[in-house]
Amino acid sequence: MPGRITGINPVTSDNECQILENRLLKQYRAIAHKLHPIVTVGGQGLTEGIQLELDRALSDHELIKIKLNVGDRDTRDAMITELVLTSGAKLVQKIGHTATLLRQSPNADPKKSNLQRML
Repeated sequence: MPGRITGINPVTSDNECQILENRLLKQYRAIAHKLHPIVTVGGQGLTEGIQLELDRALSDHELIKIKLNVGDRDTRDAMITELVLTSGAKLVQKIGHTATLLRQSPNADPKKSNLQRML
């Protein structure tokens, strides 16, 4: 059974790093469970307005949900991949038509950030 990870140690094994990453992802998913989608992608696809709103939402809230009301699964997956690449965010979770994205900001407003405020 692996020991408790209290900090980032330069001599950690890959297994311990994976456990830390899984713990963080689990915490992010728990926070995102209570959130509603902020950005909705419709039939017109990824427009400039959608990308600007996504950038603003990630800067303000850090952890957000987006809803994709488009085509089939392959189209949704391609759009999610493009949104992640263009925004510089990380994909936390993808369930059906909803994806959760994370982009941490060093100077985030504690009143708006979903990672810093209590929900």
